[in-house]
Amino acid sequence: MTTNRREILPVPPASVIRKLPAMGDLMITAKQNGATHERIGTIETVGIEDGWLVCGGAAHDSRIDPTLITSVIIDRTSIMQEKVYPRIDFRRGEEVLFSVVGFAGIEPFDAALAEFGPGEALPEEPKEPRAKRDDASLDDAGALPLQAALEAGTKVSVHFRRTGFEQVWTGVIESVKPAMGFINVMRPDFHLHLLGNTVSAWRDGAALDANGAPTGLSLTLHDAAVPA
Repeated sequence: MTTNRREILPVPPASVIRKLPAMGDLMITAKQNGATHERIGTIETVGIEDGWLVCGGAAHDSRIDPTLITSVIIDRTSIMQEKVYPRIDFRRGEEVLFSVVGFAGIEPFDAALAEFGPGEALPEEPKEPRAKRDDASLDDAGALPLQAALEAGTKVSVHFRRTGFEQVWTGVIESVKPAMGFINVMRPDFHLHLLGNTVSAWRDGAALDANGAPTGLSLTLHDAAVPA
C-alpha cells in the first residue's frame, strides 16, 4: 500500500482511536495555556464511558470526546536518528485537540491503519524556527508545588483538562528541571513541560493564569496539601 508522508483520513475518529493499542509504545500529548502533558507507553484498552473514549493501561489514562474531533491528520515526516516518529493529529477545526506519536516505528503504525487505505495527500507543514525563550526558574510560581512534591517524596496526580480531552498521571516526581524556557518533569511514562511565567498562582490545586483564571492544569498531592 502506498502511504503519503502527510494525509487526512476520511474515517470516523473513533475508528482510528480504537486502533491505537496495535501500534506499540505511543505518546498521547496535548497542549494548553503553556502546559504540555504527555503520557508514554502501550495503550492496553480503548473503552467508552458516557460517550467518551477512554485510553487505558499502566501508562495511559486519557479521556476523549470523539464528537468534537473534526479531522484526523497523519504525519510521517518526523525523523530522528533515522527513525520515523509518525504522528496523528486529532483536530477540532484548525486547532489540534491532542496528538498521538508512535515510538515503536513506522511498521506497526502503518499496519494498524492499513484497513483505512491511503487518505487524501496533504502538503508538508513548514518547519517553524524554535522560539527564543527566557530561561525558566525553580522560583517560578508554576514550579513551586512540583518542587514541594519532589522534596517531600509524596505521590502526586497531575491532571490536564481542556474541552473534549482529559489526561492524568499519578506517581512520584523524581526531578524538576528548568530547560529551554520550560519547567520539566520527566518520567518514563510521563512528561510535563510547563512554560515559564504562565502560571501566576495555584488555588485548591489548580494552576491559574495571569488573570487568575484556571489553565486546565491541576495537581493533587496525596499525602499533603498543594502549597498556595
